Amino acid sequence: MFRAARFRRSLALLLTATAFAIPAHAQPTAPAATSSAQTEDQRLFALFSAANEAHLANNPLDALFRGDLRHADRLGDYISDAYFAAERKTAQDNLAALHAIDRTRLNAQNQIAYDVFEWEMQDKLAKVSAPLVNISAVIPINHFTGMHTFYPTLASGKGAAPFKTLADYENNLKRHQDYVVYLDRAIGRFREGMAAGVVETRLTIGNTIAQLDALLAQPVEDSPFYQPVKNFPAEIAPADRQRLTAAYREALTSKINPAHQRLRDFLQAEYLPVARETVGLNSMKGGEQLYAALVKSMTTLPLKPDYIHDLGLSEVARIRSEMEQVRDEVGFKGTLGAFFAHLRDEPRFHPESREWMTQEFYRIGKVVDEIVPSQFSTLPKAKLEIRPYPEFRERFEAGGSYESGTPDGSRPGVFYFNAYDLPSRSLPGMTTLYLHEGAPGHHFQISLAQENESLPDFIRFGGNTAYVEGWALYAETLGYDFGVFKDPYQRMGHLDDEMLRAMRLVVDTGLHTKGWSREQAIQYMLDNSSMGKTDATAEVERYIAMPAQALSYKIGSLTIQRLKKKAQDELGPRFDVKAFHDQVLMTGALPMSVLERKIDDWIARTKAG
Repeated sequence: MFRAARFRRSLALLLTATAFAIPAHAQPTAPAATSSAQTEDQRLFALFSAANEAHLANNPLDALFRGDLRHADRLGDYISDAYFAAERKTAQDNLAALHAIDRTRLNAQNQIAYDVFEWEMQDKLAKVSAPLVNISAVIPINHFTGMHTFYPTLASGKGAAPFKTLADYENNLKRHQDYVVYLDRAIGRFREGMAAGVVETRLTIGNTIAQLDALLAQPVEDSPFYQPVKNFPAEIAPADRQRLTAAYREALTSKINPAHQRLRDFLQAEYLPVARETVGLNSMKGGEQLYAALVKSMTTLPLKPDYIHDLGLSEVARIRSEMEQVRDEVGFKGTLGAFFAHLRDEPRFHPESREWMTQEFYRIGKVVDEIVPSQFSTLPKAKLEIRPYPEFRERFEAGGSYESGTPDGSRPGVFYFNAYDLPSRSLPGMTTLYLHEGAPGHHFQISLAQENESLPDFIRFGGNTAYVEGWALYAETLGYDFGVFKDPYQRMGHLDDEMLRAMRLVVDTGLHTKGWSREQAIQYMLDNSSMGKTDATAEVERYIAMPAQALSYKIGSLTIQRLKKKAQDELGPRFDVKAFHDQVLMTGALPMSVLERKIDDWIARTKAG
C-alpha cells in the first residue's frame, strides 16, 4: 500500500490521488518553440505548470513530500469550505483551458498527458462538488485516515519533512499551529454531520479514541513531536537549540496535547453515543451514493458493486484451487482449512523479532535485485530503506506500506512493515510483501515516474489507486518469473496475498452494499486464507474506514495482466517483456482506460515493425 498518498486520499472523499510536489528546480519544460507562436504542446505544458502551482498553493503537504519547501511553513486546512471552493474552481478552470487545446496536434506522450489530466480534473470535480462533498466533509477523521495518524510521523523527523536547518525547525512549529486548527475544525465538521444525520461508525471512532489516548499517554520526551530537538544537526547553534527545545515542549504541552484532548473528549462524550452501530456505507445517509462514487474513482472504471462482488467470488474459487495444489505438494493430509490453521499456528512460520524481520527483508531484497534486470530495462536510482512501523500506530496498520522518497534521492523510499503481534506475522508472505512494497512494486513504479523529468508534474507525482496498487499486485506475480516461488511455502504466501486481494472484492462490497457485519467479514477472510485473526481484523476495519480503496488492487492488477496476455498473444515472438514493462511504467500512473489505449497503440506499432 502506498501510505504517503493514503492520508490525502481520505481528505474530503479522497480528493485525488495526486501527489506530492516537486522541487522548483526540477520543473519540466515544454518543448522548444518551432515558431513565434506557441505550439499546442507548449500550451499544454503551460497549463500543467499553472495548474501545478495552484495545486501546491492549496495543498502544501504535496509540495513538502516532493521536497519543494516553498510552502513548508504550512500544513493546509483540507476540510474548510474555502479549500473545497478553491479545488472546485481550479478543476473547472483547468478543464476549460484543456478543452481549448487541440489534442490531435499534440505529440504522442502529451496526448497521454492530456487524457490523464482530463480524467483527474473530472474526477476531482465530481468529488468536490455538492452533494458528495457535503457527505464526505463531515466525516473527516477515523482511525485509518485521520490527520492524527499521519502528522506525528511527519513532525517527528522521521517522515517527509526535513530537519536539516534552522528554518526547517521553525517551519515545523508553524505547521503545528495548522495541525491544531485542523483538529478543532474537524470537531466542527463532525458536529455538522451529527446535525445532518451523517456519522462515522462506533468502531472507527472507538479506535480513533484509543489512538488519541496513546498519543496523550506518551511522556513529552517520548512523543514523536519532541523527537526533532533530540537530534539537532551540527549546524544549529547552542542558543537556538535551547530556544527550540523550549518551544517544542511548549507547543506539545500547551497546544498539541490540548487539541488532542479536545478531540478525544468530544468524540467520547458527544460523538460516540450517536455514531453508527452498523459498519457499511449503505447504512449511512447518502452512503450508497458515496460508495458508488468511490468505486468509480478508486477503480477508474464504471463498475457496479455487484459485478465486483461476483468477480471476487470467482477469483477466490480459483485461488483456493491453487492453494489445494500446494497443500498436496507439501504432503499436508488435512483439509485446506486445517492447512490454514497449520500455517497460522506453527511457530516456525512466524518471525523472531523486529530486527530479524528487518534483516530478512533486506536479504530478500538482495535476491530480487539480482534478478530484476532480466525483466526491466530501466531501474530506479532511488535507494530503498526498510523499517518497522512506529509502535504508537502499528496496531492499526496494514501488513506493510511504502512512503516515497524525493526525486533527487536526498530522501530514500521507505518500505514499512508491521511487527505488531509477531505471532500473527507470516514468514511465507514476506517475499510477496517485499515484491509489492519494494522492488519491483511501489518503489519501482513511484521512483521511475518521479525520476522521469520529461513527464509533467501531475503525472510524475500523481496517480490513481487502481494503477498504483494494481501495479504493485501485478509485481507480486513476477515472483514466478523471478524463480522466488519455487519453495512451496513462499508460493503459498503469494497465493495467500493474492487471495487477500480477491477477498477484498467480496468483503468490501459485502460490507458496504450487502449488509455484512464486521464479524461476518472477518470470518470470511479466516475461512479462505491462512491470515491470523489480528491481520484479518485490521484488514476489515481498514475497509470499513476506507470504503472502496481496497477494490483497486485486484481491478488494476487484472487489467495489467489482461493487457500483458493480449500483447503476448498478438505479438508472439515479437513480445518483449522489458519493453512491455517500459510501456506500463514510463509514463506514470494512468487510469485504466488510458493505459489500455496506450498498450493497444504499442501493440499496433510493434506489429507494423
